[in-house]
Formats: sequence, C-alpha cells, structure tokens
Amino acid sequence: MPFNIQQFRGQMTGDGARPNLFECTITFPLAPGVISSPQGAQTKYTFFARSAQLPGSSVNSVPVNYFGRELKFAGNRVFSDWAVTILNDEDFVIRNAFEQWMNGLNSHRINLRDSGLYDSSQYQQDGYVKHYGKRGEVLKAYKFVGMFPVDLSPIDLDWAANDSIEEYSVTFAYQWWEVIPGDQSSTQNDVVI
Repeated sequence: MPFNIQQFRGQMTGDGARPNLFECTITFPLAPGVISSPQGAQTKYTFFARSAQLPGSSVNSVPVNYFGRELKFAGNRVFSDWAVTILNDEDFVIRNAFEQWMNGLNSHRINLRDSGLYDSSQYQQDGYVKHYGKRGEVLKAYKFVGMFPVDLSPIDLDWAANDSIEEYSVTFAYQWWEVIPGDQSSTQNDVVI
C-alpha cells in the first residue's frame, strides 16, 4: 500500500547505499622509460580518485522496417567511456603519470607511439572500482578490462579560488566491464556478465 512510511522504511536495507564509500585502483603501464613513477602514481590514485561511477550498461537496438512498421531487435552491447575525477597535490605524480601514458600512446611532437607501448597488451591496463557498505564490506565491485586514458582534462587556475584543491578528470576507454564477487579484485575469480 502506498503512503505507508513503515513499509518503505522496512524495505531500505542498511539505511541505503552511500555514494561516498568507494575506491578506485589502477595499474599504470610498466614500459621502461614511459612512466617515471608508476608505483607512486598507483598508490596515490587510490587515495585521490575523488569521484567515479559504477558502470552503466547499454544494448543497442536494431530497427527493421516491415510494411511501414518499425520492429526493434536486440543489437550489440556498447561500453561507454568511464571518467574519474582526481584531486591534485603539489608533486603532480598522478597527473605526470597520465601525461606520460598518453604521450607514450601518441607523442606531442612526432606523432608516434613509444616502442614500450607498441602493443595493446602493453598500454591497456585493468582498473577497478569498489563500492563499500557502512561496515566496510564490499557491496559491489567492477573490473574494467583493457583501460587506457583517452582524455585528460585541463586544470583550472583562478586567483579567486581560495580554500580549494585542484582537481581534474581522466576519461578512459575500455573493452568491457566485469562484476567481481565480494572483495576479490586481485584474483582471477571474475564473473563475466
């Protein structure tokens, strides 16, 4: 029955999931000479990835016309790019790592790929996002397979921006995402959905 606040309250498991209980992790490419501090960037990224999303899901429809009537059939799955907002500190370790990664994919000056990132297995990395409950348990975890940065946003500078910390976003392309049961983002027990 609608308008029964007690029934609504009874359906709200754990007082609802909170969007601020999450962490993101990524492994930066280990191509010699491409990224100067991959381990430091990986550690800081986990702490400074300030906002992200749990991935969505889309399946295109294929329209077919028959005698003036449009019928729709299921098409192919599409994986939209994934964006993460990152806090910036004064050592720029994470920002430098993304700039170096992208420069390795296609350099600014000579329009070539670094030999250390020649093959997709060298420049595509897996990333993870974990959503936690209020007791610290993993509610939902996703693995992004074959990620690489495709957009690094500018950092806004402003004389009037007092009492704030710089931030920027990184947009990743990836091949697909997988749901990971429990807290197993470092194992091979992924469930492909």
